[in-house]
Amino acid sequence: MRVIGLMSGTSYDAVDAAAADLRVEGDTLHLTPLGMISQVYGERLRAEIAAALPPAHTTLETVCRLDSRIGQAFAEAADRADRELCGGRADLVASHGQTVFHWTENGRVHGTLQIGGPAWIAERTGLPVVSDFRSADVAAGGQGAPLVGMVDVMWLRDRPGCPVALNLGGIANITVSGGARAPYAYDTGPGNALIDAAARYLTHGRCAIDEHGAMAARGRVSRPLLDRLLDEPYYARPAPKTTGKELFHLPYLLAASAGLEPLEADDILATVTALTAHTVAAAVRDCGGTEVVASGGGTCNPTLMRMLRAELTGVPVRTSDELGVPAEAKEAYAFAVLGFLTAHGLAGTLPSCTGARHASVLGSITPGAGPLRLPPPVDGGAPVRLRVAGRP
Repeated sequence: MRVIGLMSGTSYDAVDAAAADLRVEGDTLHLTPLGMISQVYGERLRAEIAAALPPAHTTLETVCRLDSRIGQAFAEAADRADRELCGGRADLVASHGQTVFHWTENGRVHGTLQIGGPAWIAERTGLPVVSDFRSADVAAGGQGAPLVGMVDVMWLRDRPGCPVALNLGGIANITVSGGARAPYAYDTGPGNALIDAAARYLTHGRCAIDEHGAMAARGRVSRPLLDRLLDEPYYARPAPKTTGKELFHLPYLLAASAGLEPLEADDILATVTALTAHTVAAAVRDCGGTEVVASGGGTCNPTLMRMLRAELTGVPVRTSDELGVPAEAKEAYAFAVLGFLTAHGLAGTLPSCTGARHASVLGSITPGAGPLRLPPPVDGGAPVRLRVAGRP
C-alpha cells in the first residue's frame, strides 16, 4: 500500500508530505521511503495561524477560515506528493493536520484540536484520508501526544540497550523503547518553540528562526535566566505528560526575563537553546538512555545539537538519517504508518506511552472519489517491528 503522510508541526511553517510503500511480512512492517516534498505555507496564512494561536484570542470565524485554508494547503501537498513521488498511484493519505490547541489542565488532557479539513484533501486527490488521529487516545484517557510512540518502539525494538527516539519540533518529545520498564513517551519541554519566538521578536520579524543556530553560537548563556526557566513546574511532573505553545510562547519568555539584567539578543538565543538541550538531556539521563536517535527541524540547528551532545557525554546522539529515515520527514513517515494501521483496523497507540486506558484505532476516514474499500485484515495480527528498506 502506498501511503502519503502529511505533517505540519508546532512551528507551522510548511506541510511535509512523505510517501511510503508499506507491506507486512510476518510480525514486521516493511517501509520503503519514496521521498518527501515540503509545501511552504504562504506568508499570509502563516501570519493568520500565528495571530490565532495561544495566548492570543480568536473567533470561530477565524478557526473556520483557517480550517479551510490549511485543508487546501494540505490538499496541494498531497496532490504533489501523489504525482511526484507515487506516479499518481497512491492508495491513502494520512493527514495529521495543524495543531492549534491542546487542552491540558492539572496534568490531564481534555481535548486537542488539529485543523485542516480532510474533505479538501479527498476532493483534490480522490484518495481516502485518515485524519484526526489524536482524539481517540484523548477520549480513552490518554495524553494524545506524543502520538508516534508506537512507531518509534516498532522501529527501535531490536536495537541494544535503551534507545531513545527524540523529536526536536516546536516541542521536544522522546520515546523510550528499552530498559527495565514498559515503553513510554512524553514531551520534555520546548524544542524550537522559544528559540523561534525569541528569534522573531529580537529581529523584529526579520528572522522566523535562528538560522543554523548562528545567533546562539555567538552568545553566552545567562545563568540567571536559565535558572528561572528551569524552575518551570512542568519539568518535575511525572510522565506521561504533554505540553505545547499554550505554555511555551513569547510572553512566557518575557515574563521569565522580567527584572533581570538586560541581555544581548545573541545571549538570549544562547540561553533558550541551552534550555532545550538541558531539558532533553535530563530526560535522557533519567531513563538511562544508551543512544539518542534525533529527528525534526531542530536537528538542522548545529548549535543546539552541539549543546545536546555536550550535555550527553558518552551517549551517542545520531540523527534518524543514519537509520534510513530522513530527519526532517520522520514525523510525516510516522503518520503514514499510523494511517496504514488505521486502514487495516489496527491500533496505533501503546497505553504505556500515552497513559490511555487501552490501545485505540486512531482517526476518522474521509472517503475519496470512489466507494470506500478498506484493505483486508493483516494475516497473523498486528506487526510489532518496523523495518526501513535498505537498513539491516
